[in-house]
Amino acid sequence: MRVMAQTEPAQQKPAARTILSSEGRGWNGLQADFLHISPGLTLVPGQTAHRLGVHFGRPVNADCHCDGRQYRRIQKHGDIDVVPAGLDGTWQDDASCHILRLRISQPLWHQVLLDLGRQPEQSALTPQFQLRDARIEAIAWAIKAELESPVPADRLYGESLGVALAVSLAQADKRAANSPLGSGQTLSTRQRRELLEYIHANLDGTLSLVDLAAIAGLGVSHLKTLFRNTFGAPVHQYVLRCRVEYAHGLVLAGDLPLSQIALAAGFADQSHMARCMRRLLGQTPGALARLHSA
Repeated sequence: MRVMAQTEPAQQKPAARTILSSEGRGWNGLQADFLHISPGLTLVPGQTAHRLGVHFGRPVNADCHCDGRQYRRIQKHGDIDVVPAGLDGTWQDDASCHILRLRISQPLWHQVLLDLGRQPEQSALTPQFQLRDARIEAIAWAIKAELESPVPADRLYGESLGVALAVSLAQADKRAANSPLGSGQTLSTRQRRELLEYIHANLDGTLSLVDLAAIAGLGVSHLKTLFRNTFGAPVHQYVLRCRVEYAHGLVLAGDLPLSQIALAAGFADQSHMARCMRRLLGQTPGALARLHSA
């Protein structure tokens, strides 16, 4: 049931101030914004996406009207409000606060439900307030850390977080049946070959979970599970390892400057490549080049 806003125009405060945002990062299915919320009344209209609000920082007294019900509570760090698509609501806080607002698109949500063996039309998301879920909270803070990073990680990482968030939300929903995929299932030989060919042929570009899932003929969340079972690492970590190995080979060949090698291997820039190579190989590209030329 959609709730009409019960507010007086004079009481409404200015729109929330966006501090960090995923806008422009090309994440499929997930939008994230870290917001500063002023004291007073906030109207949040119904939207096409499911949304989560994760409270960050010191507690505030909050009064929420949503889905025909009223919730008065002390909103604490890590508390999660889940508002399904289409629901309006008002939130009134007695002090300023920070909220990580996460939006899960309907296409991603439906695909995750199908991958979990459920029919979207029979799995309506339930509004929940002050939900405490360790997995969702951990994913939320990982998303916030990515928004704060001066050099964004590969697009695959953001998309992986979005899928993990949707899966965790589906499993946390009190009306959802919990039906995780079997841990022993792996990709077929054909799927492995075609995925590896595509990844290595496109290391210098933007790799997407949606594209990789289409190549394997799987849903995105199903691909994530089978990929990890097959290769022993999440998709984004495996791709990063491939980029580092490819860059390593180009550095040892000595034919290109490091800035061009970084772009050829799909890194954001030379410093991004250096950090990744130091983490995975224990040495920077410059150190490797000097060692090879000695």
